[in-house]
Amino acid sequence: MYSIAFLFLLLSAIPAQALERFDFSAPLMATTFRISVHADTKAQAEAAADAAFKRIAALNAVFSDYEPNSELMQLCNVGPNKPFKASDDLFTLISHSLEFARLTEGALDITCGNLTHLWRRTKRTHKLPPADRLQQALAATDWRAVQMDAKTHTFTLLKPGMLLDLGGIAKGYAADAGLRVLREHGLTRALVMAGGDIAIGDPPPGEDAWEIKLRQFASAAPEEELVSVRLHNCGVSTSGDLYQFTEIDGIRYSHIVSPQTGLGLTERIACSVIAPNCMTSDALDTAICVMGKERGLKMAAQVKGVTVRFVE
Repeated sequence: MYSIAFLFLLLSAIPAQALERFDFSAPLMATTFRISVHADTKAQAEAAADAAFKRIAALNAVFSDYEPNSELMQLCNVGPNKPFKASDDLFTLISHSLEFARLTEGALDITCGNLTHLWRRTKRTHKLPPADRLQQALAATDWRAVQMDAKTHTFTLLKPGMLLDLGGIAKGYAADAGLRVLREHGLTRALVMAGGDIAIGDPPPGEDAWEIKLRQFASAAPEEELVSVRLHNCGVSTSGDLYQFTEIDGIRYSHIVSPQTGLGLTERIACSVIAPNCMTSDALDTAICVMGKERGLKMAAQVKGVTVRFVE
């Protein structure tokens, strides 16, 4: 009796140590998604990763503001004061986005689509947007003008010309979804990376955490650009103007657009957010950069399980 129980315990401990790491990548959501997963066999890992990538691709068809036929663009094209019935994924993400908008006092505002479109043009032409077009885009930016009805699963845009942009939160949501698919395939020791957003599962075999390297501002010594943290079962996201910026008339503008001004941030700032899930970390890292260190830390203190690391 005891020997059988001991043998069971011994055998149950072996697979975790025997698991092999497999890595996969795919171009999705205008970035590269990467999956690292520990599995018994390559075939098992490939099947799970393929399912995760298919799930992320399906989400892109819902959330993209580049794809004219995405569900998000269908919502925007309905026009003002007309309810639009959303799918479960779109309803979930927009409803969370509106919660983050309230929490961050509008620093995360998914109605900033007109502003981001103007800023994309600015980065291409290196010319600031015309004042009249900037004012029109600002007038159509107001998260409070998105009406949600939980009973009917609908959203209604209350201002004409509103354009939504889920870029500040969608990759984190998709990374969480990809990690969930891996778990459904029985592979819990995994992480899903979407650029600067990482959804982290159970730690690798024999370890208590994944070692995650957070990139900081460039320094004289390249090795000083990375800071290591050890994490498991959470999300981490980093945002800042380390590489993505443009200079116009001697002023350095970040790729992060302020919903209040419609222009890229001019103060150099970067931060990493560790949160219970990647959707939350993705939503808060950019918002905190917009809010600044003092307001951002005060806001983050209201969210359970959130840690913020600033680089200045």
